[in-house]
Amino acid sequence: MQISHVVVVAGLGFSSCFVCAAQSAPGAGIAPGAAPLAASATAPSALLQPSLDTVLQTVTAVKLEKWKRGTVRDETGEHITAIEHDLQGTLPPLLQAADANAGTLSKVLPVTRNAEALYDVLVSVVEAARVSAPAEQVGQLEQALSGLGTALRSLDDRVQEIAVAEEAQTGDLRKSVQTLTAAKLAAAAVPPPKPCPVPAPARKPKKKPAPATAAPAAAPAAAKPAS
Repeated sequence: MQISHVVVVAGLGFSSCFVCAAQSAPGAGIAPGAAPLAASATAPSALLQPSLDTVLQTVTAVKLEKWKRGTVRDETGEHITAIEHDLQGTLPPLLQAADANAGTLSKVLPVTRNAEALYDVLVSVVEAARVSAPAEQVGQLEQALSGLGTALRSLDDRVQEIAVAEEAQTGDLRKSVQTLTAAKLAAAAVPPPKPCPVPAPARKPKKKPAPATAAPAAAPAAAKPAS
């Protein structure tokens, strides 16, 4: 039986037009004072790695030759091989990607799904050990299972925190888009001001004709002397 490796992409993305519109709005984006998600996020490996190391050490130390022979032992060998392959090959790159984007749900969820599948297979190993394995091996496997379960609960809590934070950011972006849209609609509803009339060019006043000057009076004729 192989572990099913599930890669889940969270459906919390935004349409490109939605994000672009929000980014174009003044003051749009993360609410003032809010820190980026990745800045405050706990790395998934910090929550899981100690328990994963314990699981790997425990299953590697299992001595199947001391188990009762039968199909239970044979199936357990396949389960242990699958667990080792997952812990050494599949899970590390998922953890690396999640650590690099610790506040992004789409990067953390694949780790959660994989670790949950790993837990289910380890449960099968523990149940088989209770039937066929020596007591000391049963106790070691149970402790490894318990530690992984505790780590998974911590990771689930972290996933919930990331989901809440992303939901809050979505709400902030939606409000920004609504505000921007309302402002644009209000601006479109106001008619543009009428253009100022162009003043007519000033007319030059017409010059009045100069008044006609009277001709000078003729000088009186000189009187003739009497004879």
